[in-house]
Amino acid sequence: METAHAVCDGGDLDCGSGLLLIIKKAMDPLSDGQILEVRSRERTVAEDLPAWCRMVNHEFLGSEPGENTTRYFIRKGSAQAELEQDLQAAKGYQWSVRVRGEKDLSAKIHSRNHTFIAGQPADFSPKVNAPSAIDYLLASLASCLTVGFKAQASKRNLEIDNLELALKGGLNNVLFHLELEDEGSPKLEQITGTFYVSSPESEAALEELWENTLKRSPIYQTLKQAVSINIKLSIVF
Repeated sequence: METAHAVCDGGDLDCGSGLLLIIKKAMDPLSDGQILEVRSRERTVAEDLPAWCRMVNHEFLGSEPGENTTRYFIRKGSAQAELEQDLQAAKGYQWSVRVRGEKDLSAKIHSRNHTFIAGQPADFSPKVNAPSAIDYLLASLASCLTVGFKAQASKRNLEIDNLELALKGGLNNVLFHLELEDEGSPKLEQITGTFYVSSPESEAALEELWENTLKRSPIYQTLKQAVSINIKLSIVF
């Protein structure tokens, strides 16, 4: 392959989850005809990237296997889609869900191409027919941090062996929610947990990655305004 004029690393991102925005931003400073090298570990990129290049009039030059990654080469065309338009579209994107009440005390949630069931808002029985809203809230925070950490690690070529996040959350007074008492509040009082990471990388690199994950997590940054959150990072070698 010809020598690239710029390089960008998409880690494990696919073309539908942010990789194209990374490519467009890296491509923008290049002149027409210059070459961008894109590094990726996501297998679907091999099919999706050439199709995208044809659509936006870039020239896909081919790929080469690298160490734990694949290198793709793109020659910038003269009709690149406007980067600023795409960035603004991403900034203005709004997620939406549709929820219908079921016959029992549950609700059916439709989100894009997925459908799932939620039970009572704060059901604390050991066994339930469907997760409660509190379960989903904790799962939302846990998945946002776990997947966010993994995605950031992949962009930096940091090796992660295993990740696990265990969270607990308690209400100020669940009896107020159940209308059994009139004092207190139904709000979440605190969320605590431990984020376990197994990795050969240095502690300093993992701690920096964790802090950046918290900083860039939409769910964590939203919840921490209203709830006390204390999640410890535990590095397991």
